[in-house]
Amino acid sequence: MRNHSPLLFTISLTLIPATAMAKPEQDAVYNDPDQTEQESEHASDIASITADRGIVTRPGRFTIEPSLSYAHSTSTLVAIEGYTVIPALVIGLINISEVQRDTFVGAISLKYGFTSRWEAAVRVPYLSISENIRERDVFSGSPVDNLRESSGDGLGDVELSTRYQLNDGVEGWPYIIGLFRVKGPTGKSPYDVEQTTLFADDGTPIGVTLKERPTGSGFWSFEPGFSFIYPSDPAVLFGNLSYVFTLKEEQGFANGGTVDPGDVIRFGFGMGFAFNPRTSFSLGYDHSVIGETSFEHGNNQFDATFDRIHVGSLSFGLAHRLTNSTTLNVSVSIGVTESAPNSEITLKLPFNL
Repeated sequence: MRNHSPLLFTISLTLIPATAMAKPEQDAVYNDPDQTEQESEHASDIASITADRGIVTRPGRFTIEPSLSYAHSTSTLVAIEGYTVIPALVIGLINISEVQRDTFVGAISLKYGFTSRWEAAVRVPYLSISENIRERDVFSGSPVDNLRESSGDGLGDVELSTRYQLNDGVEGWPYIIGLFRVKGPTGKSPYDVEQTTLFADDGTPIGVTLKERPTGSGFWSFEPGFSFIYPSDPAVLFGNLSYVFTLKEEQGFANGGTVDPGDVIRFGFGMGFAFNPRTSFSLGYDHSVIGETSFEHGNNQFDATFDRIHVGSLSFGLAHRLTNSTTLNVSVSIGVTESAPNSEITLKLPFNL
């Protein structure tokens, strides 16, 4: 054994420096900033499939995102003019209307990253709306159905937004992104289109209908909020919360004077994961709580309306990277509340310059 001691000592001196040099090299690969940036960008792509929840655009990068969506909604309205004898028997006239609405929205979004944490964007939509109402004569006993059709198309409300990444998403924290969005009344509002007053058989006005579908709201709105992205291999968790407040506007005495649309609370959450480096899947839920619209001159003190309206939809999407700078996103939303569209299909094709 004494004869082998110099050989063992020489081998040990050779292995110790090699081991000491291997560990720093491994740590350097693990902390590679380029690899970390690629992982965060991949998580951002997954979170942005069904909504704009991704991490901010890289500095100096210009993104063009054309999109096309189609939404279909069907609802049934029941109007009763009479009185109740017993809970199961109504004496009077019942008017039932079936409403179908198809909405096409083509939009172009432009995004630019000013710094590694700050981006700005603009979105310009163009809407085409078609609405059909099948009903019988209001408050009459006619057995014949009537079909009223109306449509409208034109520029929608243009949106300006800016987002700022608040942290680096390290030490177990998610990426947190602040948002501020402004929407201007560039589209044709309900108060800009021609209206028709509906009358009963005795000449009493019973309501107002629009001859043309509006493409905008007619009000300025502001939306502060935030979103988060949390990569948790192999999934990516995401969510958002925002509050939309709308400025009240004077719309004339015939339209109720000063109109104050209800504010909106929006929130959503979901998860996504990648099948491979080029294809990703996402599943999420979005919900909006819309407050009641108030008028300076109330329409009727006997009218009863809900204090708020809930609009909820379940969405799932698929993204496929066509090239290094182009991604195809397809998402489908299904309404789970009565006020939400029955279904909506959205196609996006963002590409970077």
